[in-house]
Amino acid sequence: MISITHYLVLGALLFGVSAMGIFMNRKNVLVILMSIELMLLAVNFNFVAFSQYLGDIAGQVFVFFILTVAAAEAAIGLAILVLIYRNRQSINVRDLDSLKG
Repeated sequence: MISITHYLVLGALLFGVSAMGIFMNRKNVLVILMSIELMLLAVNFNFVAFSQYLGDIAGQVFVFFILTVAAAEAAIGLAILVLIYRNRQSINVRDLDSLKG
């Protein structure tokens, strides 16, 4: 039988991998965006696990709203990334420091 502890450990591992992806890769903006999305999915995984464990649907409603916001964030982030690539021909984080006003 799989208990809630197994789900929470898996969610914590996903969150840890995504945090390592953010801190270890500071060169590519696309990888940073993917790590942020993985972090949101780990949180959603925990919400669904608690929702199932408690027999309450509120966690699944939160997941629906988080996924909606994450989809909008991904679309806007990728659009900004495409515009930066068109102007600078690079998506490295170090090349974006000249965007200061």
